[in-house]
Amino acid sequence: MAIGPIGIFDSGVGGLTVVAELVRRNPSLDFIYLGDTARVPYGTKSPKVVQTYSERIARLLIKEGASSIIIACNTASAYALEHLKSVLDVPVMGVIKPGAKRALELTNNGHIGVIGTLGTIDSRSYVEAIKEYRPDAKIFTQACPLLVPLAEEGYEGHDATRLIVDEYLTPFRDTQIDTLVLGCTHYPLLYNDIQRVVGPEVTLIHSGEAMWATLVRENFPLPESEEPTRRYLATDTGSRVRRLAKRFLGEESVAVEHIDLI
Repeated sequence: MAIGPIGIFDSGVGGLTVVAELVRRNPSLDFIYLGDTARVPYGTKSPKVVQTYSERIARLLIKEGASSIIIACNTASAYALEHLKSVLDVPVMGVIKPGAKRALELTNNGHIGVIGTLGTIDSRSYVEAIKEYRPDAKIFTQACPLLVPLAEEGYEGHDATRLIVDEYLTPFRDTQIDTLVLGCTHYPLLYNDIQRVVGPEVTLIHSGEAMWATLVRENFPLPESEEPTRRYLATDTGSRVRRLAKRFLGEESVAVEHIDLI
């Protein structure tokens, strides 16, 4: 029996880095992506508000035909994953546990760094997820709110970006971390800038790559077809959203549909 596409959502366009990695791994994948661009960012909102927004989005995606849900947003994964699992009748997966598991697979010394938005870091979700699997792990966290606008404005490789990344990551210098979780889906666009600062001996964890590993390991339903369904929805559209979508996906053109979310 055919199953509907995966419904994937984020507070904005950052989750498209997860989409891009999933498509790279499986070009036949069927999905519907929704970016809540009218209400981005989620990182400064309360857990209850994020839960409310996330449930509305998930139900809308299911109405549009989605047979499962991926939360491609670290803040929403931190605040809304368990809530969605309790109220929805379809499989739901967030990005935090996959990122935590991948970090633990790749670390040699158990010293793991995590960077993310204020909401993600304050939630301590990565700390709790990593400790669940390895209680003796040493975890070091840092909120990096300025990295999102730098990624969106195309400042990768810019001197200003390197200075800001260096400032944010200074507290990690004496921690002996050998693994760093990029706990925001925007951050892969600044991958080279971050790697340059932490050095080649530190392994960076990309949410999309970690998500794919978990989907395969846990036999998550992966709908695919010869002519895959690929829809991009946004709650606020315009030239900026389309421009960002192209950058995050690495494609020449992306058709973005506007959808009201009441």
